[in-house]
Amino acid sequence: MIARYGRSVRAEIRKLTGTRAWWLLSLVLFSYVVLIAVLFAIMFSSIGELIGEQGGFALNSLASAQLVYSASTSFGYAIPLILGGLAVTAEVRHRTLVHTFAAEPRRGIVLLAKLSVLFVAGVLLGVVGLLASAGVGALTISLTGGDPMLGAPEVWGLFGRSLLTMGLWGAIGVGLGALVRSQAAVIIIALAFTQFVEPILRMVAGLWDWSAGIGRFLPGAAGDALTGTGLMSDLGSLDPTMEMATVPPLEPWAGGLVMLGYVVVLAGAAWLTRWRADES
Repeated sequence: MIARYGRSVRAEIRKLTGTRAWWLLSLVLFSYVVLIAVLFAIMFSSIGELIGEQGGFALNSLASAQLVYSASTSFGYAIPLILGGLAVTAEVRHRTLVHTFAAEPRRGIVLLAKLSVLFVAGVLLGVVGLLASAGVGALTISLTGGDPMLGAPEVWGLFGRSLLTMGLWGAIGVGLGALVRSQAAVIIIALAFTQFVEPILRMVAGLWDWSAGIGRFLPGAAGDALTGTGLMSDLGSLDPTMEMATVPPLEPWAGGLVMLGYVVVLAGAAWLTRWRADES
């Protein structure tokens, strides 16, 4: 069983690295996160403190740095989600899944191998995101007179948790792709949900305590909880005058369990409904 799983993992690595999708998405992620990190660094550094002196928001150096460094998990998490979905839907579209199942008839092993490989791919995308947010972001904070706080253990803890968060987003993408099986649908769902639907749901849910308690279990909110910070999670800190619910976010371990739950639910639903169907 272990040997068959190992062969499937190696096959999935070859399929993933044999396409242009991984480096194109890495480039998109890096560029996107650089823009967000630079913007946040300017907003939350010493320039932000000047704004705070005139009645605006003001954060301490650690909180500011953490918001900058969490740019990839706050905004770029759609990228590992899409990559995970494409790892499945590309095979469906090009009908190579037939050959995959012929090489490994135990489809559960194939699904587990895809989940494992795309989790690691998500972690590697997390490294790309940190190079953008912590590299360019820290430089921007320093240039604007702020403290990048790179020596703080809280910052390094955030780095580690953000890698885990991005890895889980890659695995969630596999479950979504296995369930939907349409390449176009996966991309549309991932972009629409992460960039529009969930942010709106989280904003609305944050208006009342009862809905905020439910909103904590949305996947993006769970990802912010696991990472330890995020723009949507810290809106109340950015502007204390906002009418926001007082329900605290989930603990990091609980956020991780919620994200893992999404992986299990999506992959399980795909297994029960689509994954065991005959391929033609």
